[in-house]
Amino acid sequence: MELTTQIGESVTDGLAYLGALASLGGRAAYFTFIAPFQGKPVRLQRAITQAMQTGVGALPILSLITFFIGLILALQSAYELRKFGALNYVANAVAISMTRELGPLITAIVVIGRSGSAFAAEIGTMKVTEEIDALETMAIDPIQFLVTPKFIAMMVMLPCLTIWANSMGILGGALFGVTQADYTWVRYIRSSLDALFLRDITTGLIKSVVFGMTITAVGCHEGLSTGAGAEQVGRSTTRAVVVSIFLVILVDLVFTALFFFMSER
Repeated sequence: MELTTQIGESVTDGLAYLGALASLGGRAAYFTFIAPFQGKPVRLQRAITQAMQTGVGALPILSLITFFIGLILALQSAYELRKFGALNYVANAVAISMTRELGPLITAIVVIGRSGSAFAAEIGTMKVTEEIDALETMAIDPIQFLVTPKFIAMMVMLPCLTIWANSMGILGGALFGVTQADYTWVRYIRSSLDALFLRDITTGLIKSVVFGMTITAVGCHEGLSTGAGAEQVGRSTTRAVVVSIFLVILVDLVFTALFFFMSER
């Protein structure tokens, strides 16, 4: 009986948390798409600043990680394909794996570590120091001032980062293809492009947009929910990273299953 109660409470808490994220996302969407037509302009300068921090700042580490991921994929694919004399399909395996799955997912995880945690820490610190209360006292909506620019930045930059990650992953695979599989750089890139369909790229980009919304919603929600004391800021930051990774993988599962069943029709 106690176990059933605990499961019920966990499910209820989880649904309440998702409801809070949906509410936050809905308000941010309102300030992004509707409020500008009602005399409440979007703070584009803040959005551009957030985009530079989120997107451009992540390029070096994301490039390095996805390049190595592409190289690892090529090595693992070649290990099995060599048994069937199909080493020339390494480019296909790397390109499809990166664009459909690993490119968006690795990008999201890197952005969670860099930006999702930063969102929670920034807003959490403002909550502890009562800056959020000061904004409300000045009749400035914290969602409009703090959250909406982050939503806009993430929705724009995460697909851009995903495209870059896909490219770097394919280049990582090309390094193996050129050195070990008798490819030339041009032939490897051409083989990768020939293996891809438009839906392979678009599915990854759709995922990345939803990942960006999820990461921002979780980071900002955890920041706004921070309790009193500096210790709570650290807890909110840690929770934002853990919950974001879990929800991103869950969203990835849902969209992958959805695209799979749609492709069967």
